[in-house]
Amino acid sequence: MTRFALAAAAMLLALAPALALDGEPGMHDPSTVIDANGKFYVYATGNGLPAFASDDGWTWHRSGSVMQAVPGGKPGPDVIARGGNSSWAPDIIRSGDKYFLYYAAPGTQPKAAVGLLVGRTLDPASPDYKWEDGGPVVWSDGVGDSNAIDPGVMRDPTNGTMWLTYGSYFGYIRLVELDPKTGKRLHPEARPVNVAINSEASVMIFHEGWYYLLVTHGSCCAGGNSTYNIRMGRSRKVTGPFVDNMGIDMLQGGGKLFAGSSGRHIGPGHFGLLDLGDGVQKFSCHYESDLDRGGVSVLDIRPLLWRDGWPVAGENVTAGTYEIESVRTGTALEMAVQGVPVGGARGRGGPGRGAPAGRGDTTPPPPIPAQDAAQVGGTWPAGPVDARMASYMLQAQQKWAITPVDNAGGYPGSPYFKITITGTERALAATADAELTVVPVFTGGPEQLWRIEQLTDGSYRLMPKRVPNTTESLALSAIGSSMPTLEKFKPASDRQRWLLRTP
Repeated sequence: MTRFALAAAAMLLALAPALALDGEPGMHDPSTVIDANGKFYVYATGNGLPAFASDDGWTWHRSGSVMQAVPGGKPGPDVIARGGNSSWAPDIIRSGDKYFLYYAAPGTQPKAAVGLLVGRTLDPASPDYKWEDGGPVVWSDGVGDSNAIDPGVMRDPTNGTMWLTYGSYFGYIRLVELDPKTGKRLHPEARPVNVAINSEASVMIFHEGWYYLLVTHGSCCAGGNSTYNIRMGRSRKVTGPFVDNMGIDMLQGGGKLFAGSSGRHIGPGHFGLLDLGDGVQKFSCHYESDLDRGGVSVLDIRPLLWRDGWPVAGENVTAGTYEIESVRTGTALEMAVQGVPVGGARGRGGPGRGAPAGRGDTTPPPPIPAQDAAQVGGTWPAGPVDARMASYMLQAQQKWAITPVDNAGGYPGSPYFKITITGTERALAATADAELTVVPVFTGGPEQLWRIEQLTDGSYRLMPKRVPNTTESLALSAIGSSMPTLEKFKPASDRQRWLLRTP
């Protein structure tokens, strides 16, 4: 499958309105979303560092504030002395059996400090839940060319080292190395490394030999007038230089665009990597203004793609009618009924049946109307029908309505969906022997709820919420050009990769 085809498939989905996270996703400057013991947590700017939790990554609720679990209920005295007593823009990482939460404590900017909190659990209901003050990690004195806010933390997967970036428009984005055992600076006497300018809310990620520095450009905190956007550069070394796709160093103002405002979501910022394993990566961010929620700042979780050596902001699936096409075979998923041709001229080298009569008549034939289930479904069996794959011919049994299901839960960034033959309630479902069937009516059972996620190459993985008689997570798989089944997902295989195309 060419990059162009996969990109085109993603662009089609981008045309539909995005789904917003459910529950209480209103927040500003969110940390990286972190998965801990099967739950998801995120922390944000606000009074006492508000904390949010989710059982599934889709429905979020406020779960108190971090400072409630800190002795004294505010930043430690050394942090306040170096910066101030506010708490902004946190980021979090797990290291061994500890969680390190970094936060900005600004004073009269650019006098500020990045403080450290250390905990052993993120669950407020646990008897072990508390945060200990780790003191200031970096700070700015209000005179030098830096502003110690907006920490972003990363562990280097090549050697286990840990790094912190920080800074804002008041000066440079800077980099220091951390001690993975304590969370504090490993070499406090070393001079921080300048890596970028004209930005804030920075963080690094690593992918296939490259370090990527993602930063937020533009202005914040003006609602729908905010101009936040996320830009990036890359380097073969963790210390830079970070250069964009045009060869411009981020210290010289470079930065390739990663995500900007789109639709009714204004001002994306504060990138965070959420790696779910099996080749599925997502990123968190906030929008300065969600116009569908009265213009408040909200959290979002979106697919992370990779193209030509650069990360690309993907799109979550939205409601619509689609062809479900196998990347491996090019054939389409369909309900196994006798198809009815949509029409068209027949014959070779001539006008064929249905063309205008009369030699020399160049009037084009009229367009062939779309075929729907109401036209051809009268002969379809009333009970369950097998699913199969066939060459796509725009026939009714090959058109699937993908629709989010209310109050059915979800997964990071998206709700569960039902997949039905367009114009009917005939629903795709998993069977007890891990095969596929199309049942007459959607009932909302877990075997009829589908998790649909964009993979890093732009294709999609489709998984039922639950397959009867097994606890394994199985994915829609193309055995051959005509046989779909359910199998364990294999990231290196094309068997479980699908394209969602608009008919």
